Amino acid sequence: MALADRLASTPVPGRVVPPENWHLTLRFLGWADTTGYERVLAALDESDLGPSFQVKLGQMGAFPRPGKATVLWLDIVEGKTRLAELAALSDEAALAAGFPAEERPYQAHLTVSRVRPPEDVTAMIEGAPDVGVGWPCTSVVVYQSHLGRGGARYEPLETFPLTR
Repeated sequence: MALADRLASTPVPGRVVPPENWHLTLRFLGWADTTGYERVLAALDESDLGPSFQVKLGQMGAFPRPGKATVLWLDIVEGKTRLAELAALSDEAALAAGFPAEERPYQAHLTVSRVRPPEDVTAMIEGAPDVGVGWPCTSVVVYQSHLGRGGARYEPLETFPLTR
């Protein structure tokens, strides 16, 4: 896997997210009962999700800031606008199903590591090259998170294809 190979040459602090858990979050729902979940699925099914597109990863960043990082992530340098459109459609589906509004504006990224306690990663981020790995995005997948001692595991539940 190209991204795993690129990251292997960069010492990343914290608990690194395993490749099988890599995903781009459009909207987090939290706990959902069957009715709310089915309403979200129905709203997504009725939405025009638009065409497939290319996603490309860029440089590393940190939340809340590099000087006190708790999350390391990779920026999206291609496909960011389409991801924001899909996030808005996902948010509309969640709101229509009765879920609360998001508290923060959407920021497309791929989480690489969770850092506890927080660290100053400024030098690492400034020295890290642009990853430059990309892939075609052809669908939106609804996942269920399973939290446990070994970290989260994500189970795909529904897939909504994008048009070609």
